[in-house]
Amino acid sequence: MRIALGVEYNGAEFCGWQHQPQGCGVQDALEHALAQIAGHVVAVVAAGRTDTGVHATLQVVHFDVEVTRPLSAWVRGVNSFLPAGVAVLWAHPVSERFHARFSALTRSYRYVLLNHSIRPALQTGQVGWYHLPLDAMLMQEAAQYLIGEHDFSAFRAAECQANTPVRNMSELKVMREGHHVIFNLTANAFLHHMVRNIVGALVYVGQGKQPAIWMQHLLRQRDRTQSAPTFAAAGLHLCHVSYDAEWDLPSSRSPCE
Repeated sequence: MRIALGVEYNGAEFCGWQHQPQGCGVQDALEHALAQIAGHVVAVVAAGRTDTGVHATLQVVHFDVEVTRPLSAWVRGVNSFLPAGVAVLWAHPVSERFHARFSALTRSYRYVLLNHSIRPALQTGQVGWYHLPLDAMLMQEAAQYLIGEHDFSAFRAAECQANTPVRNMSELKVMREGHHVIFNLTANAFLHHMVRNIVGALVYVGQGKQPAIWMQHLLRQRDRTQSAPTFAAAGLHLCHVSYDAEWDLPSSRSPCE
């Protein structure tokens, strides 16, 4: 039987999603907890790998299991074996044709940036921070150059292992909410550090260091060294993964908020 799960986690408590020899990945914690309920070793596959310090309000995973358990066991039962910083939100049976990564249509991320002269305290680890005033409207203008299918080499980490730098960005919105600047991004998939590199470049525009059309220039140059530094991981949240309606997953009815 194949089961899909919706999972949330606080990335500040883990060394990223992926399994690590020292057992500090979210994947390590989840597989351990699932094994307690299944009674055998369980391997999970995620919609996307998040880096150290990156959070998820909705990560989607699937796993195969040899035993039958009520769906509540894959939620409340598994949660009883998980550390406080990660929780299963829902469980849903799927056919063997479903794949958390390859069946995904889009991924959505939200980056929350505190734009204030004083660094955060209560929000430490949950938001990025920039101390100089930022023009969110100018950043929104610049963001529109990235909409559509492009070669995103200028926003790709050197260690990225993707087969191609081409991605299709269907949404990139920048808005101000009080002292916070919110970035919402949706694409068919993202390159390693792509969101954080885009945020870094938009911050350059927002502070007046570069004009809005600079984003178009970066796309055309396809040179990571010409762009801004990678922004902090703390404010980044994987918040939605969309799938075809045939899978009837709860995630299909829960857009980012």
